[in-house]
Amino acid sequence: MIPTVPTPLVGVRVQTRPDPGIPDAVLVRQSPSVTLGPGADRLAVDEKWLDRYRVTGSAGTADVVPLAPARPDHGWLVGTGEGTAQHWRSAGAALVRAGAARLEAQVMADGDAPRTVQVHLPHGTTADQAASLALGCVVGSHQYQVSGDAAPSARIDTVALIVPPGEPSGSFAEAVSRSQVLGRATGLARDLANTPSEQKDPAWLAGTAARLATTVAGLRATVRDERWLAQHSFGGMLAVGGGSARPPRLLELAWQPAGCPATHHLVLVGKGITFDTGGVSIKPADGMHLMRTDMSGGAAVIAALLAIGQLGLPLRVTGLVPCAENHLSGSAYRPGDVIRQVGGTTTEVTNTDAEGRLVLADALAYAAARLAPTTLVDVATLTGAMKVSLGLRTGGLFATDAELAERIASVGDATGEAWWRMPLSDEHTAEVRSEVADLRQCPPGPGSITAALFLREFTAGLPWAHLDIAGPARAQGSYDEVNPGGTGFATRTLIELACSFTS
Repeated sequence: MIPTVPTPLVGVRVQTRPDPGIPDAVLVRQSPSVTLGPGADRLAVDEKWLDRYRVTGSAGTADVVPLAPARPDHGWLVGTGEGTAQHWRSAGAALVRAGAARLEAQVMADGDAPRTVQVHLPHGTTADQAASLALGCVVGSHQYQVSGDAAPSARIDTVALIVPPGEPSGSFAEAVSRSQVLGRATGLARDLANTPSEQKDPAWLAGTAARLATTVAGLRATVRDERWLAQHSFGGMLAVGGGSARPPRLLELAWQPAGCPATHHLVLVGKGITFDTGGVSIKPADGMHLMRTDMSGGAAVIAALLAIGQLGLPLRVTGLVPCAENHLSGSAYRPGDVIRQVGGTTTEVTNTDAEGRLVLADALAYAAARLAPTTLVDVATLTGAMKVSLGLRTGGLFATDAELAERIASVGDATGEAWWRMPLSDEHTAEVRSEVADLRQCPPGPGSITAALFLREFTAGLPWAHLDIAGPARAQGSYDEVNPGGTGFATRTLIELACSFTS
């Protein structure tokens, strides 16, 4: 059974008092020495407890222990490490994972169990730290699974954060509420990336985004079909989608609240390749199943636009997602073809497995010519070379504007997404030129850099950034708040980037 998108995630609320009969969690910090929060006093947890259960306080640990000698129930000692934002997110994720595992065991044994956990925040906890903990809870609770079992899986439904006495609960509630918007956006991007491609064709991806947009007042969705694309010369999208029986779609999400300043227009473009065989330049069989997540950039843009609308940002933001399947058939495009992109620029195709840059080029050229952006950002699982350069947890950042690059890196760091700026090396610019067309799709040289240089040709000199997320867009295992599968990487960066233009 295909899950409904978006899948349910844990909810987080802020309270000033604990509730009786609800399982407790106590936060344990690792540095400078293992220390406990105030909940430990009430629950009779002390240093002997830590020694007995070998609790270290390391980030991402959640030890299930009896929290008081006179109480038969168990709770959790959750490690917050050295107290960094990353460690607080890891703590939240560890708690909901451990809670789900214990709940499943209890449900199997007794048939029922509490689905709420209350966390005792230590004195000195800031609203930002509580927000990081909440973000970890929400994102760490995400699970996408296609199952024949109609019964819902055991999971924690609610995490209650107990504010220390004397702390202003209002500031905590506001920060936690905002972090949940970011967390649910990340979860939605994961849902879209993980959806199997027999269901997720271009029409499904664009249509699902349009349906979700109707839940956000003021967010407008437009879906263009292959006839419109042909009329407006989207040669890249039509070429890439030409080998599939399921034709391409262009999704446009527009957010422009009444009264917002007209001084800035942020346009986000996300690669929406719903499955990528490589086409005639076919991929190896190993790893091809992961290509259902090749639209992770588009998923990040969709989820970001929904969150921007939910936050009510006073900023004009447009999201473009060129959606296509890159299949192999008698109608597939070939190496050596020359295609005409939006705006008339011609491109010599040299590798049909480098399809992402062709659909992005159309969308970027369309945005530059028709939407009058003041800042243009694209995000894509674009090049395997980026995984070689930066590994699987850091995104590549290319930018024509130093201030924009710094802004993206800063907001990414604040929300737990790491970026590393890469060079747009001018010595490779000449390689982008073709002898038989205006441009060459895959110039020789460093693959990620030359791909970015190709895309730059379609940005009309605007302040532009290209985010290559080929590495961190998917994960094979759990770490921090990340679960296996599509990660939703870049979603929170795009949201916070938009927020940065309103402050």
